Amino acid sequence: MSHSSTPLPAPADILARLSAELDAPILLTQPDDIAPYVRDWRGMYQGQAVAVLRPRNTEEVSHCVRLCHELRAPISPRGGNTGLCGGATPDQDPRNVVISLDRMNQIRTIDTLANVMVADAGCILGELQRAAEAEHRFLPLSLAAQDSCVIGGNVATNAGGINVVRYGMTRDLVLGLEVVLPDGEIWNGLNTLRKDNTGYDLKQLFIGAEGTLGIITGVVLKLLPQCTARGVALAAVDNPQHALELFSLLYRSCGQRIQAFEYFTHDCLELVQTHVPQMRSPFDAPYAGYVLIELGDTTDEAGLSALLEEALGEALEQELCVDVVISTSLAQTTQFWRMREEISEAQRADGPHLKHDISLPIGQIPDFMASAAQRVEATRPGTRLFVFGHFGDGNLHYNLSRPEGAATRWAADEGDALTEAVYDEVIRHGGSISAEHGIGQLKRHAFLEYKDPLALKLMRQIKQALDPHGIMNPGKVL
Repeated sequence: MSHSSTPLPAPADILARLSAELDAPILLTQPDDIAPYVRDWRGMYQGQAVAVLRPRNTEEVSHCVRLCHELRAPISPRGGNTGLCGGATPDQDPRNVVISLDRMNQIRTIDTLANVMVADAGCILGELQRAAEAEHRFLPLSLAAQDSCVIGGNVATNAGGINVVRYGMTRDLVLGLEVVLPDGEIWNGLNTLRKDNTGYDLKQLFIGAEGTLGIITGVVLKLLPQCTARGVALAAVDNPQHALELFSLLYRSCGQRIQAFEYFTHDCLELVQTHVPQMRSPFDAPYAGYVLIELGDTTDEAGLSALLEEALGEALEQELCVDVVISTSLAQTTQFWRMREEISEAQRADGPHLKHDISLPIGQIPDFMASAAQRVEATRPGTRLFVFGHFGDGNLHYNLSRPEGAATRWAADEGDALTEAVYDEVIRHGGSISAEHGIGQLKRHAFLEYKDPLALKLMRQIKQALDPHGIMNPGKVL
């Protein structure tokens, strides 16, 4: 980054200029008002800021960013604060300015002929899903935090979720963006075209960039036909290899109807049963692992159910699964999904743990799980593994919890060595250390260690070109 020899304004000077230029509804300066905006929801990161700005539209975002650019004040863009890597939390620089998009929450248009939605970046994902449903359309991005996360943050982190196996990551659902650049200029890339080959696809620079290249203010999203029929089943499997072979069989027989293929171990289920009231397994006996399968289609429910039953019957005959329960009611479907979705909350109730959001070539998952378990046990005997995730797209949440009787400082004392063991195995198997959570602050050092040097060089050149003063979300990613 280039650095000016001119002394930077002090926090008091930044505050004075912002107070002179911005009206009260936009500007928060009292410590109690600022406090919720400078910490992440997990309690891992606590930063500082001289002010929080809450613009109401793109023009106000542009004005706020232009002021910060003139003052060389570091900017921390903030969405719904649901990230897991500290990407929306400022560092300890007292000159930081947080720009929150929580007041930019309007759906601009829904076009049911072109099947697109244009929305402010501060719109809550769940509200966008319901707005699409009201128009008999489907917005497939779906994740546990969907009633609190916002679409701008989803795009900035290239969020994943449960439907990636069919619809892809957030990146695959975005047609266009509106972005305020680090100098305050507004790039209007709100393109609703399905085909546009006029040069570089600039929106891709900002998707997954975690606010380090600009602030996303508007998004054009693809909408799809509503899946009026659902087929949901829970299958018990003896090992991860059989889970993958089950996926292959379902893919052959059910094709693109597979919306979710979620795997979790018996340890995960046992943990959920311990910490979540009235959570019971539908099986009479414990099994090594479980696969939650959901099919979706625009056809009738009976036809979809018959297709699912036939495919799972074949899987039982081939001994790819040892038991199956097909949901026969909405209540049972909800219960199955709660088994999967409550794992993270159950782990939090269990105590300190280490999260690893990793991806692997699908065929490497069984070998990775075996070798990583050996490495973890060798590094710290007794460490408990809670492995779950989106098997159908190769994304594992490979989480570790402290051994029985270990100190509560276990994660702080031994986390680095355990994470290094996991990441070494991920790289050895051709995987990635971040599948869907991003880099933020949490994975920055590992990212710089494991990422290809030429890729890092190119990323730094892009950062230098767009943000030469390094004011956009400093301390994140690069």
